[in-house]
Amino acid sequence: MRKVICWVFTLLLLGGCTSVPQGVTPVSGFDAKRYLGQWYEIARFDHSFERGLSQVTANYSMRDDGGIKVINRGYNAETNQWEEAEGKAYFVEDDSTGHLKVSFFGPFYASYVIAELDQEGYTYSLVTGPDKSYLWILARTPHPSEQTIEMLVQKARSLGYDTEQFIWVDHSNT
Repeated sequence: MRKVICWVFTLLLLGGCTSVPQGVTPVSGFDAKRYLGQWYEIARFDHSFERGLSQVTANYSMRDDGGIKVINRGYNAETNQWEEAEGKAYFVEDDSTGHLKVSFFGPFYASYVIAELDQEGYTYSLVTGPDKSYLWILARTPHPSEQTIEMLVQKARSLGYDTEQFIWVDHSNT
């Protein structure tokens, strides 16, 4: 629960930050229906709301109001418990641009910008927040190929991210 409270606090600080980081262009031709379902967090930049979590997943489903329901889940070995946060996301521009705003608490939103996406198979994604201190590599499998990971790291580097900051998520029990 402590992690969820920290997550909410972080989002409060970001309140309304739905911008796109300099030099990043959200993917076009985005299809939300193909993006739905479970994604595994492969790597992330460190933030208090996910600190110490392993086996992290994000599950996306449609909401009745046209938005996207977000359920983030991860295992905290220190407490021996699963932690979960539920949020909602809506498109900032149009529904074919990979730029959404996501909220885990009330009216406070933060950017969810898809900077890279396997548009053929929707098997991997590179996601950033409102600035370059937020970055995630997501995949449909907990163990994507080294080639895919290296390509996404190179893409992040080319966009100006410090990829040395990546924390590689443990999915050994997945």
